[in-house]
Amino acid sequence: MSRIEVGILGATGMVGQHFIKFLDGHPSFHLTWLGASERSAGKRYSEAAKWHLGGSAPADIANRKVEDAKPGNAPKLVFSAMDASVATEIERAFAAAGHVVVSNSRNHRMEGDVPLLVPEINPDHLKLVPRQQRERGWKGMIVTNPNCSTIVLTMGLAPIMQFGVTRIIATTLQAISGAGYPGVPSMDIMGNVIPFIGNEEEKMQEETQKILGAYTENGVEPLAAGVSAHCNRVPVVDGHTVTVSVEFLTKPTHADLRHAFENFRGLPQERELPSAPKLPVQYMTEPDRPQPRKDAERDRGMAAFVGRLRPCPVFDWKFVALGHNTVRGAAGAAVLNAELMQSEGLLG
Repeated sequence: MSRIEVGILGATGMVGQHFIKFLDGHPSFHLTWLGASERSAGKRYSEAAKWHLGGSAPADIANRKVEDAKPGNAPKLVFSAMDASVATEIERAFAAAGHVVVSNSRNHRMEGDVPLLVPEINPDHLKLVPRQQRERGWKGMIVTNPNCSTIVLTMGLAPIMQFGVTRIIATTLQAISGAGYPGVPSMDIMGNVIPFIGNEEEKMQEETQKILGAYTENGVEPLAAGVSAHCNRVPVVDGHTVTVSVEFLTKPTHADLRHAFENFRGLPQERELPSAPKLPVQYMTEPDRPQPRKDAERDRGMAAFVGRLRPCPVFDWKFVALGHNTVRGAAGAAVLNAELMQSEGLLG
């Protein structure tokens, strides 16, 4: 089967580079177009951007000309890594022109007709797309993936939602790569913890309720459970850790929860989508795992890892979840979204 041509909006930034790396050699998608600001447009990629990831940019990408981030010559499917300050207008222009925009930007996540998608959890939220096209008059569409810390939390919660989650407290230990490049100044983060990340707590709380909410004909009914998030930046390069305490309507046992974690699968696994890990949530029995340095890169960074399941004296149970923030929390999440959309026939 021939591969679908794809493009990247915001290709010169840190998340754009993760898209380039993740798409290199992809069996279904062929990266043929790079879009960025007017400052970079017209230059070869190697001239427009300094490569910040390991190794070097793929040779065909390094020599490719960067285009202005405007509809026209771009392929139908574009992945957006645009900065939030400009993403709204650019992504809407592409959708109106008939492009399928799979976005990592936060701008449209909480809009009522835009899917906030985690394929293993809420693939039915893609049913929002016809409403989006009908009400906005778009020939294309926008589909988003969550904030990098939200996806770790929701992947950890998804297997155990069957027991009736009523309240959640989540505390994050977020890697510095989540701040982009150049990110957090070294004098601020080395040997330190920064207990504030702008708007992060609000995003985690609201996005979690949308992702785990129920699709209805009138839109997504948010999860009724209360969600409280505490977000912290820590001196870790890659991998967001989230400690989670959960209260349940029913009272599951340790064995019930372990069984739910270990047997969780989703539509990407059933359909064997190229970027889907065989085990999307992996339970770790060691008392000191998961750990970012040892576990974040496993399964190409696409799995979530859960461990330290134990009773909570305030709620019912507590555990630790970990995921790779720039892969499963950004570029890899968007690519998996597009793979699901292709399997649903949404890419033509």
